[in-house]
Amino acid sequence: MDSKSTTRFSNRVEDYVKYRPGYPKEIVEYLETGFGLKKGSTIADVGSGTGISSELFLDHGYKVIGVEPNKEMRDKSVELLGDNPAFFAMDGNSDDTNLDAQSVDAIIAGQAFHWFDRKKASVEFSRILKPKGFIALIWNERLTKSNFEKDYDALIVRHSTDYVQVDHRNIDIDKISEFFNGAPVEQQIFDNQQIFDFNGLEGRLLSSSYMPSKGDAGYQAMSDDLKVLFDQYQENGVIRINYATKIFVGRVSEF
Repeated sequence: MDSKSTTRFSNRVEDYVKYRPGYPKEIVEYLETGFGLKKGSTIADVGSGTGISSELFLDHGYKVIGVEPNKEMRDKSVELLGDNPAFFAMDGNSDDTNLDAQSVDAIIAGQAFHWFDRKKASVEFSRILKPKGFIALIWNERLTKSNFEKDYDALIVRHSTDYVQVDHRNIDIDKISEFFNGAPVEQQIFDNQQIFDFNGLEGRLLSSSYMPSKGDAGYQAMSDDLKVLFDQYQENGVIRINYATKIFVGRVSEF
């Protein structure tokens, strides 16, 4: 894992917690029904950040080890989830999780896989998973279908530092198949959405590591453009952002 990718969210933790989307509960049901995930199993959430994906599984009765290299995000996950005895956060990354061999029943990576060194992560994940364990790669992919969504995406491209380079959409099915060494991968898509007033929409934008932060040279121009966009498309004082929550699942025993 690139060291720069582990620090780029350090100054965005609060916005990340407040404004990043969660994940549909149907994901857990899908993994239970389709892949035999059982209550009480131990899940490694690699790239767990502030614990958004960890919380989903904790709420459904699972033990979760949050593996996160960014100290600020990891500390926030402990602040938010640490009272739950089924949650444990540790310093580690996709190359070196610091977990024991064959110690977890499943691995999830929520909004994180595009930061991984895929070859090294494949080796590490195979090491820590129990036989028949599986890996679930999860993304909330922001849609660009409506006029607002298209214009919002254009605003991001216009004001971002490296959005085009780091966008998770760069990870296509070929790269995912390569990670699973050609073993079968099952894909499922769920609907997801967020509804924001202007402050929320700006917070959502500022939670992205590729956008100017408050105080940066490009922040005011970005905020001004966002206000124009919000005023143009808002209905009853709010804007809706739609997502396709994508999940790709493969079993370690097959690669």
